[in-house]
Amino acid sequence: QVQLVESGGGLAQAGGSLRLSCAASGRIASISAMGWYRQTPGKQREFVARISVVGSTNYADSVKGRFTISRDNDKNTMYLQMNSLKPEDTAVYYCAAYRTINEIIRWGQGTQVTVSS
Repeated sequence: QVQLVESGGGLAQAGGSLRLSCAASGRIASISAMGWYRQTPGKQREFVARISVVGSTNYADSVKGRFTISRDNDKNTMYLQMNSLKPEDTAVYYCAAYRTINEIIRWGQGTQVTVSS
């Protein structure tokens, strides 16, 4: 089993920054990649960013150039640095652990990010 614990959400003004963290524990060896998703009420959860165990990354077009995903393998922790925040970035952010490129095996509990205009 893999467990994921998120932290770092909160309130920011438009143009500001926040950093999210996701700490993994348990069967870490089963994780091939980790990622971030977000969801607003009434909408489907959407992909934000992903990082592989060797550090390759990909991003949703909506966050490219503003958000940076990273990971510290020694600490089994993933980060999402969010800069130039916009009100439309307001959502509950979830971290995810992948077994394979298309198989998410665990979700975090979610952390609220609210961006005021």
